[in-house]
Amino acid sequence: MIHFFQQFNPITQAFIATLFTWGMTAVGATLVFATKTINQRLLDSMLGFAGGVMIAASYWSLLGPAIEMSEDNAIGTWFPAAFGFLLGGIFLWGIDKVLPHLHPNTPLSEAEGYYPKKRKRSTLLVLAITLHNIPEGLAVGIAFGALANGGTEASLAGALTLALGIGIQNFPEGVAVSMPLRGEGMSRRKSFFYGQFSGMVEPIAAVIGAFAVSFIEPILPYALSFAAGAMIFVVVEEVIPSSQEKGNKDLASMSLMIGFVLMMILDVALG
Repeated sequence: MIHFFQQFNPITQAFIATLFTWGMTAVGATLVFATKTINQRLLDSMLGFAGGVMIAASYWSLLGPAIEMSEDNAIGTWFPAAFGFLLGGIFLWGIDKVLPHLHPNTPLSEAEGYYPKKRKRSTLLVLAITLHNIPEGLAVGIAFGALANGGTEASLAGALTLALGIGIQNFPEGVAVSMPLRGEGMSRRKSFFYGQFSGMVEPIAAVIGAFAVSFIEPILPYALSFAAGAMIFVVVEEVIPSSQEKGNKDLASMSLMIGFVLMMILDVALG
């Protein structure tokens, strides 16, 4: 796998990797062809697992490397990671306030952002997961873009591990969009289409992230921590609450821990 990716430049690597993460969203959405509903406990455990993967990826694949790159920073080793992390959270908070969206398991009356009152619930659900996928695509793109500045085989393995982890947690995201749409009466084909469509933003965000850090090396630690902050904001604001709103708090919490440990193992063992 590493040798396959080495023949491409970092921007192309990021694009190929996020085609995989988008594909995993589509795989999750295909469950709509097998059933109209999904067990709520299973869905909540999958969302908790996804949150654990994202939290682990935020540190092991993004914040950790950002801190290591900042040893010579004039203000302090901590500054780029702290500044970028908070900026990423603020950026997602701003988008969250503007982009119309509806979290899974949430009534239409609690939709967020500016939107026409006649906006369909299905549209708001798709936009919620699309918002979720922006920092994930940026994270993968930035990780691969870092390779343009003297990346080693080990750092390429780390970027691939991040893409693998995000791909794994994208599976329940596809389910979380397609199943509610099917439950509301939308056809299986349309439910699948919109479910996988929510992952399309990841390759776009990845190319933007990889392009930016490939040519502006000094911003790399800030960019890595920015992606981490954006991902943590999504986990705390959306993923964890959605996994616990139906009363499966213990199951969702344990699933989150399993997801965290799995991503940690992947990153330490492969990266």
